[in-house]
Amino acid sequence: MRTGTDTMNEQGGTGTRRLSRLGGVAASLLLAGCQTFSADGGLGPARAVAYAELDKDIIKVSSEADAVATQQRVDALLKRPLTPDGAVQVALLKNRGLQAAFNELGVSEAEFIAATLPPNPTVVLSRLGGDLELEIERQILIGLFELATLPARAAIAEQRFRAVQFRTAEAVLRLAAETRRQYYRAVAANQQVGFLQQALATAETASELARQLGESGALNKLQQAREHAFYQETAAQLARARIQQQVERERLIRQLGLWARDVDFRLPGSLPPLPSRLASARDIERRALERRVDLQALRHDLDATARQFGLTNATRLVTDIELTGTSSYDRLKSVSVEHGEVTIDKEKVNRKGLEVEFTIPIFDFGATATRGAQEAYMAAANRLAERAVNVRSEAQEAYLRYRGNHDLARHYQGRVLPLQKTIQDEALLHYSGMLDDVADLITDAQARILSNIDAINARRDFWIAATDLKAALVGGGAGGGEGGGEATVAAAAAGGGH
Repeated sequence: MRTGTDTMNEQGGTGTRRLSRLGGVAASLLLAGCQTFSADGGLGPARAVAYAELDKDIIKVSSEADAVATQQRVDALLKRPLTPDGAVQVALLKNRGLQAAFNELGVSEAEFIAATLPPNPTVVLSRLGGDLELEIERQILIGLFELATLPARAAIAEQRFRAVQFRTAEAVLRLAAETRRQYYRAVAANQQVGFLQQALATAETASELARQLGESGALNKLQQAREHAFYQETAAQLARARIQQQVERERLIRQLGLWARDVDFRLPGSLPPLPSRLASARDIERRALERRVDLQALRHDLDATARQFGLTNATRLVTDIELTGTSSYDRLKSVSVEHGEVTIDKEKVNRKGLEVEFTIPIFDFGATATRGAQEAYMAAANRLAERAVNVRSEAQEAYLRYRGNHDLARHYQGRVLPLQKTIQDEALLHYSGMLDDVADLITDAQARILSNIDAINARRDFWIAATDLKAALVGGGAGGGEGGGEATVAAAAAGGGH
């Protein structure tokens, strides 16, 4: 025969089991919707951009095996004279700043995964005891607000993670562009040193010839001094160029991320020749607006902000709701003495219940949160619009500099240098025939040195401008060719002014 208490216990047990099964099903559904870590650490967009725009690959060094494989690839690239493409690949493999960007992407992915997980329940255990009583209370707290808004918050976190992915891709493109620019500066410095070495050898021969002619009386002291001064000034220009050569090489080493024995790589002695055909200016603005990775990152930022605004607007009257499941166990003792006998009675009381806790918005009905979210959305929209305007202008500016530097380099190559060579040849003939004195010959030689240095700088500036144009179309920063180019031109001008 079942008592009422037994029936209640069975019903309570059945209800508990049903609640447990329901909770298990809910937990399974929630966990099924959770994201998992990607196999490549979120590098998919960056890897795709590197392959499509640079024809290069990237590696996140996460183990000793990755480090060994990366070093083997770098060793193979450094065995022969470094090319622009080889320099970019070495930088993508060895630059620690880029590896740090990959690590930050991993942190962002961890935050994204965490945002997709259901809120963890909070368990509270308490025990109160005395001489004649014992009370044990167990509580489980679950944030219903966090649980209800989980899909929306997960979608926002995903858009923010996508934005970080494209910013990582932009970091890849930026490193590639900066490496190319510095490569061309370093090779141009090599070429300047090579040319000045030839000029110094010629000046040294002329100075020695002037000394011999002076000893024989065929050349006066003024003419001898001019030849010796020209030789010494050329030596000073060469010394200055060698300093610049070492500086540019060290800057390239930093971009490549090399040290120890890897810094002994070889660079070519001259810049690549000018291309026979130039890139087309057709639809250059449209291509930049479609391909720039920084625009894609800002679009994801705007999407995340819009979703956040919608979530804030929908939940402006609610701060948080907590559901608490309470279970307490009380044990009471009573002591009685009858007829000299001590009797201890025990009574057990089990209590279960639910507790809901929420905040009443008396002073703020969500206006501040809604206004803040609205302003954040408008700020994100304005940043995207500003970047789109700048991208269009940057593309046009980069193409103008690209085309202008190409025309200037071809002008030096096709007009200025041939004329300087003609002047030098004719000046030597006139000097040999005693039609010109040594001062005219030295002046012409100095002008030829400056023209050749300017021609080298013009070709260097073209290749830097070509790098800037690529960066303006796909991302990675534009306008990087101005600073370094001006510094080298100023150094060359200072050297030629003595």
